[in-house]
Amino acid sequence: MSAPAHQIKRGVSLYSFQEEYFLRTMSVEDCIRVAGEIGATGIELIPEQMIPGFPHVSDEFLADWSAWMEKYGTTPVATDLFLDTKLHPDRWLSQEEQVASVCRDVDIAVRLGATVVRAIINTPPEVMEEAAPYAEEQGVRLLLEVHAPFHYGHPWILEHLEVMYRTGSPALGLMPDMGTYVERFPRVVSERALRDGAKPELVDYIVKTYDDHGDTHALTDVVNYRGGGPVDFGLARQATHYIWSEPKAMLEHMPLIGHVQAKFYEMTLDEATGAEVEYSIPYDRIVPVFVEGGFDGYLSSEYEGNRHIQDAFPVDSVEQVRRQHAMFARLLGETTGEDA
Repeated sequence: MSAPAHQIKRGVSLYSFQEEYFLRTMSVEDCIRVAGEIGATGIELIPEQMIPGFPHVSDEFLADWSAWMEKYGTTPVATDLFLDTKLHPDRWLSQEEQVASVCRDVDIAVRLGATVVRAIINTPPEVMEEAAPYAEEQGVRLLLEVHAPFHYGHPWILEHLEVMYRTGSPALGLMPDMGTYVERFPRVVSERALRDGAKPELVDYIVKTYDDHGDTHALTDVVNYRGGGPVDFGLARQATHYIWSEPKAMLEHMPLIGHVQAKFYEMTLDEATGAEVEYSIPYDRIVPVFVEGGFDGYLSSEYEGNRHIQDAFPVDSVEQVRRQHAMFARLLGETTGEDA
């Protein structure tokens, strides 16, 4: 099988291993080790989650971090920032304070050797614009996460795009989250609702409405009129947080895309081919868009199925990530379906 001409690389957000990290069955080093073993050589980190003493980064942690990168053949790629606008209970952070917070997180990325910082969706465009010169000076790209239910025609995203195109700053860009391409309602979510006591007929109605791309915002009314309980209402609301949109919409903005959060909920086997596929997100139609657009960054695994199965089944985040990367290797032409 000849590999398509592309420079797309494979990585993982260590957030994918949050279950094991929280339970202390995996350390930060363990997360990096298994990423390297899987072939997910680009490492994305949430500093608040995995750096002891955040926002202070000790010399000891940096020494360990550097040693782990060398030992396991991995590369620091991205860090994820959170803009804590409600840090003070009696007031919102001023714009000056928000910019300072972003610049602090740029400094953390630099210390870790990462060249990409994920800016969470609530980061205002004026904050991005003001912080851009500092990020550029430090050699870091600030990438706004385009996260469901946001899309490229959403007014908030359009405000950010206006800043990016007007300033032409090389420090500003986009980080699409593949949760914006949920074509089928995640099975692990609807099955969890059933275990939690949701009415089967309402679960079926919600799932069918979503899968048919119907009016999900009407679901709470239907659930109300059908006598649904809290779990049913929760599932109906969840349906409004997922989104399906056309992946080719990314092509217009591909030069701005510097990193991809490859969200997934459940890896399954395609019965017809035996290949690894994601139940809800059609990566076989998404990855070719990145190839076509000349994307040369990382597809960074972000496993979020754990929280939906932990009540009833053992969570094996490592195996789920491994299976996603078997799929990526196939779709990127690194292996054939049989090899994967």
